[in-house]
Amino acid sequence: MQLHLFEQVGEVVRAMVPDDLGQYQQRTHRRGLKVWFGPADKPRRDHFEAQIIAYRHLDTDQPQPEGRFAIEIGFHAEFGDPSKNEQALARAAKAKKSAKKVLGREAEAGEFLGNRDWRRLSEVWMDLEPDQPDLAFEVASRLVDYVESIQPHLGESS
Repeated sequence: MQLHLFEQVGEVVRAMVPDDLGQYQQRTHRRGLKVWFGPADKPRRDHFEAQIIAYRHLDTDQPQPEGRFAIEIGFHAEFGDPSKNEQALARAAKAKKSAKKVLGREAEAGEFLGNRDWRRLSEVWMDLEPDQPDLAFEVASRLVDYVESIQPHLGESS
């Protein structure tokens, strides 16, 4: 049985994430993977995701090519209180400065794609093919870059 793309990504991320970052948790669905550290029954509002993102949420005039898609990879702050989102983004941005060589220029901080109150530090890979070789490994590796760079700076907020 072949695993779905994000199930594959989740398996690779689980294997690559260092044990010292906390209690690893993940949820996969057809369109993405969410990773957080803490109790399984209480997903954190500040977490990491790799997910398919609609082109309409992107700052591009490029139409979505038929049979292709875009994936967003990175850190999300999805608190109900916008000030908490700003605080979480500030911690993530500080981590980006210390991990500049790892995250590079691809990591963009700002409004969440599709929700003005949430925040993100992430990147978008566009024009991907569903059967692209090694896509799951590449997405997982990049998500682990974000996890290793940012998670130590998040603290206990949830």
